[in-house]
Amino acid sequence: MISLNHYLLLCVILFCIGLFGILRRSNILMLFFSTEILLNAINIGFVAIGSYLNDLNGEIFALFIIAIAASEIAVGLGLVVIWYKKHRTLDITTLQNLKG
Repeated sequence: MISLNHYLLLCVILFCIGLFGILRRSNILMLFFSTEILLNAINIGFVAIGSYLNDLNGEIFALFIIAIAASEIAVGLGLVVIWYKKHRTLDITTLQNLKG
């Protein structure tokens, strides 16, 4: 049987993979994917703990995180498309050329 510890271990592994992706990648799309992995790891943790405690708050928080992540990706991908059309690259080092 899968216990709470197994779910939390999966949560920690996914969180570390997402954090490693954020720290090591220079592609904007890979940063978005890594952020999604981080958010999904948190969702697994919330749902697992909520299920363990027989409480719906974990699932409710997970639904809010899913909604926020969906809006973040929609806006972020729109900005990435505009950025790619203008600069023809998705390398994050080109963001240093932004002028405010």
